Amino acid sequence: MGIIVWCVLFAIVIFFAFVATRMAAQNKEDGLHDTGLAIIEFGRAFPNEAIRQLQATENGQAVFVRLHDNKAGFMRNMSRHFSCHLIEPGRVRVIGSETGRGLVIDFLDAPHHNGNFEFASAKEASEVSLWLLGNYIAEPDKDLPPGNISAANKQ
Repeated sequence: MGIIVWCVLFAIVIFFAFVATRMAAQNKEDGLHDTGLAIIEFGRAFPNEAIRQLQATENGQAVFVRLHDNKAGFMRNMSRHFSCHLIEPGRVRVIGSETGRGLVIDFLDAPHHNGNFEFASAKEASEVSLWLLGNYIAEPDKDLPPGNISAANKQ
């Protein structure tokens, strides 16, 4: 009888240890703090886009991606998968948050991703806002040769 009780207690301890380690591993995987994972997931979604720089939010739930040719992208942790999309020029609105370290962003093509994104510093937030601003190129201006931009503005 004593051996059965000890076996049951041992099984209960093993079960709780297994559950505790799985929960700790899940909490580590909840965010996008690992830039390698972010690069792999975004590269899988958009294999023809070259990533120049990544900037994760403070909580690691979202990553803003600076791409070649002044494009920008966005990744968000959706608990069981990562949602990735390219931000089309002129299809995002950005306002600084009250904290100074965050941005209130409205994605016109993906409103379910709208929100307040806090970064570790004001410098990181301003850099992401510049990426999004660099991505905001008006269609008529894109077709003008570089020498004609000032002439077009004088008209």
